[in-house]
Amino acid sequence: MDPEKTALNYHHSAEIEAHGEEHPDHRMLGVLVFLGSEGMIFMGMFAAYLIYRAMAPMWPPEGTPDRELLLPGINTVILIASSFVIHNADAAIKKNDATGMRNWLLVTIAMGVVFLCGQVYEYTHLEFGLTTNLYASCFYVLTAFHGLHVTFGVVLMAGVVWRSRVQDHYSSEHHFGIEATEIYWHFVDVIWIVLFVLLYII
Repeated sequence: MDPEKTALNYHHSAEIEAHGEEHPDHRMLGVLVFLGSEGMIFMGMFAAYLIYRAMAPMWPPEGTPDRELLLPGINTVILIASSFVIHNADAAIKKNDATGMRNWLLVTIAMGVVFLCGQVYEYTHLEFGLTTNLYASCFYVLTAFHGLHVTFGVVLMAGVVWRSRVQDHYSSEHHFGIEATEIYWHFVDVIWIVLFVLLYII
């Protein structure tokens, strides 16, 4: 035993280990439940949008400028590609490659920031505002709510990178934070694909 470890610390560590054995780790279940609740919110918003669309005599309403597909299309490619990039970060840490994990996460963060910048650029160049008509209101609410989730994902990844500065904080045995962040980011990507189809394609 380490001579610097007191008897009190030893017993405290033993209690923590015993507690962990009695109570299995359900953190991933918590993440999935959280994403399920977020998915229900988005599904409710999608359902409302589709109902508005079905009841409207014309959609988008007359006078709504044509939607530009180039920038949103590029943003979509960037976000989808970022899912593959963040998966490489997870694969790297499972090989105990903390440096590779950080590098892949930094690339994913950059891609997320580029996506957000593209969205802001699109907002500043749209020819309709939040209150122009029902379509415009739905467009801004749905894309902004998704953008908030992208921002949160970027912050999560930045937090993982920051915590990885501590040697062996993440390893092939302990990488919950990275897996949870990856699953969240995949969720964000899937939601965007649905949004892109609803708002820009059909």
